[in-house]
Amino acid sequence: MTMNDRDTKPNQQIDRLYQFLLDEEDARVCTDIPEESCSDVPRNFIRIGAAQTLTRLADELANAKTVLPWLLAAAGASSFWVGFLVPIRESMSMLPQLFIAGAIRRRPLRKQVWLTGAVLQSLALIVLAFTALFLRGPWAGAAVLLILLLFSLARGLCSVASKDVVGKTIPKTRRGRLNGFSAAVSGVLTLAVGLLLVSWIGESASPALFAFLLFAAAALWLASAWIFSNILEQPGATQGGKNAVDEALKRLDILRTDRPFRRFVLVRALLLSSALAGPYYIMLAGQSGAGGKLLGFFVLASGLASALSSAFWGRFSDRSSRSVLIAAAAIASSLGLLLFIIDFLGLLQNGLGWITPIAFFLLAIAHSGIRIGRKTYILDMASGERRTDYVAVSNTVIGAVLLLSGSLGALAPWIGASGMLLLLSLFGFAGVILGIQLPEAE
Repeated sequence: MTMNDRDTKPNQQIDRLYQFLLDEEDARVCTDIPEESCSDVPRNFIRIGAAQTLTRLADELANAKTVLPWLLAAAGASSFWVGFLVPIRESMSMLPQLFIAGAIRRRPLRKQVWLTGAVLQSLALIVLAFTALFLRGPWAGAAVLLILLLFSLARGLCSVASKDVVGKTIPKTRRGRLNGFSAAVSGVLTLAVGLLLVSWIGESASPALFAFLLFAAAALWLASAWIFSNILEQPGATQGGKNAVDEALKRLDILRTDRPFRRFVLVRALLLSSALAGPYYIMLAGQSGAGGKLLGFFVLASGLASALSSAFWGRFSDRSSRSVLIAAAAIASSLGLLLFIIDFLGLLQNGLGWITPIAFFLLAIAHSGIRIGRKTYILDMASGERRTDYVAVSNTVIGAVLLLSGSLGALAPWIGASGMLLLLSLFGFAGVILGIQLPEAE
């Protein structure tokens, strides 16, 4: 067998796997990508899908809604720190994109930017693992937030670069399935991790466990970087690298002139309550006296909710994205109110601690509906440049709101986790009321 034969055989296997996944006779299309990239599509599809799968799994192992709140509780950090986890994780990966998008698009090859972000995230997770092992109390809380901030900034590099790389290497009619396959596989792997945690964890989650999870997440990011480095990317256009901040600021005037859009942004801001609520479910579970084994159930719930609900909410959104927003927000807000009542009556401390992962599972389903509903709604509100303006302005405003929302965590030491859930539920119900007044997106 010649060297060429050995090189060709793996490519043939990748081609067959690609055609099997797409289940089409004419799987090889080249819509909206450079012609010279056409022959590389099968290999790039598999490699990008594998990298996405590993990074999604890594995100679950270092989840700001499940693992990190439990880590802070185990380290004896005040609930004050918990309220900042989700705002920092989400906003600091969103806001910097306004500054870096233009610079990234001036580079003919963008995968190097993604690789830089991936390595930086891996290093941040390694430092976070050592933090779990050696720091306690407020020092642990401050260190986790600082490292999470750096992690999220690096995530912004990957977020911008990945969209450009996928746009240059994967045909337009294949990108949705790429995301779908990676989400499905990572969901199954997350379920497996959750089951392992349920079987491994005893009555208390030790610092060594959190360090292990974070080291594993770091390893997954490095593995995904190695896979991503093998993507065959052709040099792309470098024009159009405008300063996205200036562009977004110019478009902010539509908040004043476009009343339906302004109401949508307000509704979206209020419904951030579903994302912010997650860590307080973890806190309640810890305060209930339930064993550390519940952490595995929370990870299990997160993976299962994503796997089961996305298709349902997607079909529902095609009929009425406004109705999805309203229904999902009502569910999320009602869950917070219910947990507040249960905790107020003292039932969590009297054997009902197991209800928290079930409630978290339902919250994850509702939050998935909110995300899918609002994404579909804003896409259906307008088309062309107007849609681009809506997305740019909406993301800018929401990123700022998320950053400011961390200040709500300062109330946690005084009103407790259940009090925070009540407050967030009130915000959610306000979003439901305003959402009812939204017009249907045609």
